Amino acid sequence: MSSCPALPDGFDFTDPDVYQQRVPLPELAELRRTAPVWWNAQPHNTAGFEDDGYWVVTRHADVKAVSTNPEVFSSYENTAIIRFNEHMQRDQIDMQRLIMLNMDPPEHTRVRQIVQRGFTPRAIRTLEAALRARAARIVATAKTEGSGDFVTDIACELPLQAIAELIGIPQDDRAKIFDWSNKMVAYDDPELAITEEIGVESAMELISYAMNLSAARKECPAKDIVTALVAAEDQGNLGSDEFGFFVLLLAVAGNETTRNAISHGMHAFLTHPEQWELYKHERPSTAAEEIVRWATPVQSFQRTATCDTELGGAEIKQGDRVGVFYASANNDPEVFDHPERFDITRDPNPHLGFGGGGPHFCLGKSLATLEIDLIFNAIADTLPDMTLASEPRRLRSAWLNGIKELRVNYA
Repeated sequence: MSSCPALPDGFDFTDPDVYQQRVPLPELAELRRTAPVWWNAQPHNTAGFEDDGYWVVTRHADVKAVSTNPEVFSSYENTAIIRFNEHMQRDQIDMQRLIMLNMDPPEHTRVRQIVQRGFTPRAIRTLEAALRARAARIVATAKTEGSGDFVTDIACELPLQAIAELIGIPQDDRAKIFDWSNKMVAYDDPELAITEEIGVESAMELISYAMNLSAARKECPAKDIVTALVAAEDQGNLGSDEFGFFVLLLAVAGNETTRNAISHGMHAFLTHPEQWELYKHERPSTAAEEIVRWATPVQSFQRTATCDTELGGAEIKQGDRVGVFYASANNDPEVFDHPERFDITRDPNPHLGFGGGGPHFCLGKSLATLEIDLIFNAIADTLPDMTLASEPRRLRSAWLNGIKELRVNYA
């Protein structure tokens, strides 16, 4: 096996300019073949971490190995975000360790056990009827427009309403949550003119909003997840700052990712009409998982090696950053027959779109797949003849596979 992949000089798998155009699947396939764990050199401090690059982990099995071994591969050390920018201050990076995504056990275990109360199968089932009605309403409203931007008209609405419903955020406040969470992840996209400062401000506003909500529930409990998380006596609960950071995580992890899965899913259906016909007639329960595999809304996260270790033939040193590339794992031909095919009947489908297992496996997986199911069922019922009006416009981001705009004709 050669360890010299045929890549252009200076190619960087976290370059936001690349992702604004496309997901670098051919380059990732080249690495899977020639150098499954490959050192991606970067000019010093490109990503905000005062270092010279990171390892790219491309194979399904290796992504799982990193994900399930938090003792060796830490989320806490440098957070799970693989690229900030060179202006990012170390104290701002360290602040992000308060978010569950960036914790290691045992602290991660404690917080996750509390938060899980809101995501039990029973909790999700109780939302289902309300979300089904909301999905129908969202799609019916879009139909009256005749044409529009699928992302803002349809894709972003259900995840937002679901989060608001789950947490008990008044629906009138949901536009604020949408705005804040957009600004927090859009710092790489110049068209959105969001500076790092605006991103940080938005995060602080969202956190203080959540902290106020938490204080109100402590005073006056209600039948909602906030009360379950902050006011549960004697069984461990979240401090109001912890709750604030949890809502921050939900706003991005539960909103942006599902919205992008829905947008990519619609684009996939509109460019694979035979799959859309099949979906409309049969509504296979396997569709949502294939949409997530195909979209892989989070392209990559990172871990940091806590000791010298070996992975996929590479010698990784303590302190090295290690990028797990879910987009590559989800296209690994060792695991998926014809991964390049969008196939809504794919089964089994052991994709890593919700993470590679281990302590950080996506808490909201059942809620996300429910939302995807509900929205596509509603679209198939009400907008069966939707057509593409123009190619999607992609988000400029180092780690999110985002669609900013998808113009469609609804009828």
